[in-house]
Amino acid sequence: MLVGWTALLVPSLIRSLEDTFQQSDAGIGLFYLLFSVAWAAGSYGGGLLTERQGRRKVLTLGAALIAIGLIGEGLAQDWSAFLIAGIPAGLGAGTIDGGGNGLVLDLFPDSRGRALNLLHLFFSVGALAAPAAIGPMVESGVSWETIVVASGVAAVPISLLFATVAMPSGRRVVESATRPVGRIAATIGEGPGPSRPRLSAPLILLGLAIAMYLASQVGVSSWLVRFLEPAPLSTATFALSLYWAGIAIGRLVSSVLADRFDYSRFTVACSIGLAIAILGAVVVPSVPASIALFAVAGVLSGPIFPMIVAIGGASNPNRTAAVAGFLNGTAVAGTIVYPPIMGFLSVTVGLGVAMLGNVMLALGCAGAIVLAGRSARQHAAREV
Repeated sequence: MLVGWTALLVPSLIRSLEDTFQQSDAGIGLFYLLFSVAWAAGSYGGGLLTERQGRRKVLTLGAALIAIGLIGEGLAQDWSAFLIAGIPAGLGAGTIDGGGNGLVLDLFPDSRGRALNLLHLFFSVGALAAPAAIGPMVESGVSWETIVVASGVAAVPISLLFATVAMPSGRRVVESATRPVGRIAATIGEGPGPSRPRLSAPLILLGLAIAMYLASQVGVSSWLVRFLEPAPLSTATFALSLYWAGIAIGRLVSSVLADRFDYSRFTVACSIGLAIAILGAVVVPSVPASIALFAVAGVLSGPIFPMIVAIGGASNPNRTAAVAGFLNGTAVAGTIVYPPIMGFLSVTVGLGVAMLGNVMLALGCAGAIVLAGRSARQHAAREV
């Protein structure tokens, strides 16, 4: 919930930040770029650091970095200071994001689809709560600085809890290579190796798929309030909350249904439906209809990230921290590229055109998952 709230702070406050610091959409795009780079570094580096230092230290540090970064953002006196403060916030959020996925992969090896959807449900709850609460607070006169500092203070007790709660350490134990078993593992390729997670073609394709998916999701989430500028701020932030409420609903439903279907086919269907919903939301001339379609897009978007992580985690069950870190890192790499570019596209060809790029990313995600499954089957045939 903390990570989801942190991810939606700036998108929910985008109008206030542009007014305070006299920034354009391009300036906000620069913040998104730096924040995403830091998030990716925290996700990927946190997974590797966990194998050496253990989860307790890494997750405690992650929450502490969120506190430092958000408090720094709230106290920033100029735009440069705000940008710099976003770096530790992004590092901390990425560390907990990747570390949390690896932790759940260890805790629930026989029901990864259900467990990861439930984990990401709480991310969605935090993300939908941010705009739902922030919009009315800003309109009632609460300063954005107070909101951001309070968010940072709230991360302190979470850091202390990570320092005390019992959990699997996540430290790497070198074992002889074994072949994974089971329906899910058989679709992805090689099992755990003695030195590092094997970057087989299926795993690389899943990394590409999750990068395109998250680029699309963050692209919509980061710019939705700005896209709905003709509407009042409370309406626009409500639309953003609906989008994330849809994601939460999608993950809750998927936690019940996902293990009953082939993971790849289920995820591809969601990706294609997501592309159709975003397309409709962008081109429809009615603001209420657009808001409703963005909510539908959220429902279809919800299961995609945790399902890709569930498939990838089965490929190296003894190195879940590294695999989760790799997939989270590649996922956030997608947000480094397209969501910031949307800010520059907005001031040139228009935000509506930039939003259509998210449709292509969702379709690309579906295509990469299909290719990953095909590559895994070809590999299995060669082994036979």
